[in-house]
Amino acid sequence: MSETRYFRVTGTVQGVGFRAATQAEARRLDLAGWVANRPDGDVEVTAAGPAEALDTLARWLGHGPAGAVVREIAETGVADTQTVLQQPFEIR
Repeated sequence: MSETRYFRVTGTVQGVGFRAATQAEARRLDLAGWVANRPDGDVEVTAAGPAEALDTLARWLGHGPAGAVVREIAETGVADTQTVLQQPFEIR
C-alpha cells in the first residue's frame, strides 16, 4: 500500500546538491514526487510510495549529500497519494 509524506528539511541544504541527490535517492527507492528549494532556505520534499521506502528516504534526508548540514526534518502525511504517484520523482 502506498502513502505520501511531506518533508521540510532545514539547515545548510541549498547550494550543496541536495535536490539532485534527493532525486537520485528517491528514484533508487522507486518513489514518486518532487523536491524543491523554498525561499526561506529550506528544502521541501513530497514523496509517495511504500512506507518502508519512505522510511528509508526519511533516514537519508537526515544527513543528505556530502556538504549538507541537516538541522531538522519536519514530516507530515499527505492525503492525495494518487496525484503524487502519477509522476516520476522530479526537481522543481
